[in-house]
Amino acid sequence: MEANTRSTGRLPAAFLTPGSSSFMDFLGEHQPEMLPGNRQLPPVQGVIEAPHGTTIVAVTFPGGVVLAGDRRATMGNMIAQRDIEKVFPADEYSAVGIAGTAGLAVEMVKLFQLELEHFEKVEGAQLSLEGKANRLSTMIRSNLGMAMQGLAVVPLFAGYDVDRGRGRIFSYDVTGGRSEERHFATTGSGSVFARGAMKKLFRDDLTEEQATTLVVQALYDAADDDSATGGPDVARRIYPIITVITEDGFRRLGEDEAADLAGSVLQARLEQPDGPRAALL
Repeated sequence: MEANTRSTGRLPAAFLTPGSSSFMDFLGEHQPEMLPGNRQLPPVQGVIEAPHGTTIVAVTFPGGVVLAGDRRATMGNMIAQRDIEKVFPADEYSAVGIAGTAGLAVEMVKLFQLELEHFEKVEGAQLSLEGKANRLSTMIRSNLGMAMQGLAVVPLFAGYDVDRGRGRIFSYDVTGGRSEERHFATTGSGSVFARGAMKKLFRDDLTEEQATTLVVQALYDAADDDSATGGPDVARRIYPIITVITEDGFRRLGEDEAADLAGSVLQARLEQPDGPRAALL
């Protein structure tokens, strides 16, 4: 197919034939070996050692949703990477945060981005946020064979629902099971500690600035108790990836904005190491 394309300069017939609006269905029909779930791993004994991404957090506020992640990847008890990217835009109004096997997770995100772009080009309209969440669920389910061998991918999906006019969060398990979360959600090795922080700090009337500060506080608490989660690294200027999705679309905070947020949290922690207290009713 590739050689013929080079010689004629034309796209193969498969690309010109009307078909499904799903890129995964297209790939499964014409080159199924390219799908992650169809790959055969060599026989191995024990757990496969591969870099793993860790903690992802998300919180809604009246104008949208914030999705953030720390920057550390681990391999066993070692730090494999200090500045890994774990949060990616899926399209204009949604984003994915990855936890689990880093290589497979990044590949899944790229395939998910293609899936949404393919649908929009074929149908001439964007999928609903619910539809996007369902497509991601199908992709995770197709990776179940890898997950059974220790190469699990467990993302957090968040976006702005233009039909309902609010931010929404979806969490998943390794089988592709999908749940919509109210207010906030966490995934990854530090999720228990991050969730505890978010539970005590969340309010229904958060501003965007307060929501972004909240996720940094949650990641700081996760890093404080979970060795696989990386806190703000001032010496190396490595800060959490923080994204905001509103009716205006996806926006990633710049490095200076993230540094200012992390700096304010670190300064407050010098005075109160265990973090802010929950508001009294």
